[in-house]
Amino acid sequence: MKILPLVLLAMFTLTSCTKSPTGRSQFAFMSQSKLEQMGTESFEQMKSEIPISKDMKLTAFVQCVADQITPNVSKEAHSGDWEVVLFDSEQINAFALPGGKIGVYTGILNVVEDQHQLAAIMGHEVAHVIANHSNERLSSNQAAAVTQQLAGALLGGQDEKTKSYVMAGLGVGLQYGVLMPYGRSHEKEADIIGQELMAVSGFKPDAAVALWHNMAAASGSAPPEFMSTHPSHDTRINKLTEHLQVTQPMYTASSNKPNCYKPK
Repeated sequence: MKILPLVLLAMFTLTSCTKSPTGRSQFAFMSQSKLEQMGTESFEQMKSEIPISKDMKLTAFVQCVADQITPNVSKEAHSGDWEVVLFDSEQINAFALPGGKIGVYTGILNVVEDQHQLAAIMGHEVAHVIANHSNERLSSNQAAAVTQQLAGALLGGQDEKTKSYVMAGLGVGLQYGVLMPYGRSHEKEADIIGQELMAVSGFKPDAAVALWHNMAAASGSAPPEFMSTHPSHDTRINKLTEHLQVTQPMYTASSNKPNCYKPK
């Protein structure tokens, strides 16, 4: 029972402090310069370890979409140029890192049908940077680790069996009660911010809905939502469909008309 106040304090701390672009409370204590340094170092390491695509047409397609999206990212998120790399990998994935780094795997280009769906992917990933999610994830993971360390110290006088049970329960509680829901909130937030970003950049926002239908077909079965760091495909599709009432007028008002051709 001694560790209960500690756990409650950790959970309270993980849901307080700064605000995200959607108004959600955040816990983020790392400096922007440190995050950008980490992002740049990670990106350079990936470029040295993962083959970079030599397909110039696919690379041009990815760069074209990025060139339409990144000018609409706030300077607070990144004030310089963005580096975009197409990695030659069958992974159905993409990412963006602090410091203006975007990575796309060739595998995901088998799922997206056109420029609009790639913009949905890219907008979502860049939205993680805009919403400072890397900072939040690192900060919450560190806080959770400290919580477990302190709990272990407080349980020092207990027998090993009792200690192992309590620590296991604490680990499960932090994982399913704090960290996983935290991850799901990040994904939902990135979906919304990303759909708005693609719309103001001149890409059709309903393509985000079509994309997640494609992703659901490509990924097959998935674990229940409460056991995952990501929302279910149905949850994402419903939220993005609902948000079209906001993003469709943004798309209509955009003067930008991208023309990024996806090679066959």
